[in-house]
Amino acid sequence: MANLTIRKLDDAVRDELRLRAARNGRSVEDEVRVILGEVVAGQPFEVPPAAPAPRPQAAVASANGLARVTLIIGGGIAAYKALDLIRRLKERQIHVRCVLTKAAQQFVTPLAASALSHERVYTDLFDPESEFDAGHIRLARECDLIVVAPATADLIAKMAHGHADDLASATLLAANRPILLAPAMNPLMWNNAATRRNVLQLRRDGILTVGPNAGEMAEAGEAGVGRMAEPTEIAAAAEHILRPPHPRPLQGKRVLITAGPTHEAIDPVRYIANRSSGKQGFAIAAAARDAGAEVVLVSGPVDLADPSGVSVISVESARDMLHRVEAALPVDVAIFAAAVADWRVANEGEQKLKKTAAGVPALQLVENPDILATIAKLENNRPPLVIGFAAETEHLIENAKAKIARKGCDWIVANDVSPATGVMGGDRNTVHLLTREGEDISVDSWPVMTKEQVATELVARIAKAVETKS
Repeated sequence: MANLTIRKLDDAVRDELRLRAARNGRSVEDEVRVILGEVVAGQPFEVPPAAPAPRPQAAVASANGLARVTLIIGGGIAAYKALDLIRRLKERQIHVRCVLTKAAQQFVTPLAASALSHERVYTDLFDPESEFDAGHIRLARECDLIVVAPATADLIAKMAHGHADDLASATLLAANRPILLAPAMNPLMWNNAATRRNVLQLRRDGILTVGPNAGEMAEAGEAGVGRMAEPTEIAAAAEHILRPPHPRPLQGKRVLITAGPTHEAIDPVRYIANRSSGKQGFAIAAAARDAGAEVVLVSGPVDLADPSGVSVISVESARDMLHRVEAALPVDVAIFAAAVADWRVANEGEQKLKKTAAGVPALQLVENPDILATIAKLENNRPPLVIGFAAETEHLIENAKAKIARKGCDWIVANDVSPATGVMGGDRNTVHLLTREGEDISVDSWPVMTKEQVATELVARIAKAVETKS
């Protein structure tokens, strides 16, 4: 066979050949031989994905704190799946507003999309009710992401060439938000050279795609690559763009946390307790979970919902809590945020104590086990990082320094719980982080934060310390 000579080719085709050859480390002639071999073998030539160019992503104030998606529904039989996609996006707490092309209305109605999205549906570029203030600009900007599903060959061609002759294409041309396409068309249309060029151009422009998948087509006897990705796949891709995965620095680590008060029974009716709400410990458990840790939360009686993805063990007394903590070892980090009662009655009444003529019954108090000190001073199974909490009403730093030395823990989180601060039972906290290196104790004072912010910052410090030790 004679040597191949590349000449008289369309500029776009020649550019694509050069790009593909460079990616694969081959000459252009060798690349053509590979393509010809694929065609002869009946394998479609797939457009290789290009690294997306950065697109402007200005911040938008979302409705009710939800992420917003403008969903453009193109005209293809796969449009019926867009109705399920609306539901899948809303399940992920994503607000959806729909645009239907003229062709899409042949397959689904604006009423159906409106009923599912609970929003007005937009169909006309020249709608006097919306275009008096450039409605297509608002549709392009008042969102965090634009999803096109199904993205037909016609819509893809319009986008690639900058057309804006209807509401959907005008919205896409005016967009400064990320755009996610879910292509859907007949396999011959998907593999057509024009579609390949258009998709390649859009990928170079930074447009993102999901699918198409291989499978049966709507046409009888037709199969191949061209099916729109399933609604769950598209919704997951959208969520990944809207909420990129957070770093998980505690992946593979096991974290134990105690939270809340303990109740020390006096009799079957009465008990000794304190005002701890458990909010700070629960917030730390959620933050550690989000950082990738396996979390065990041992909690006293609280009025809080268990954080998802966390193993919660409910206890009543200090002795119960100690037993559960010991059973949870070994762990990489132990955080003792619970406000454990210091004392309990020596002899718990089997029946309700009654008033008598002799006056108030005498209650003899005995000391409860010190959970923090017990774990911090273990010779075996001691966690590499043990963190205690110091809830004080006076001489905060001095008392916290004495506690870190007496208890044998590595860090102490000290906070003022005087009634005037509103910390116990409240949503905000002001803490001081005391860390010990040998005999030296350092104090880092943090500003007023929500308890969730305190938890996030504390877990970030823990992750850095764990990484340094390992």
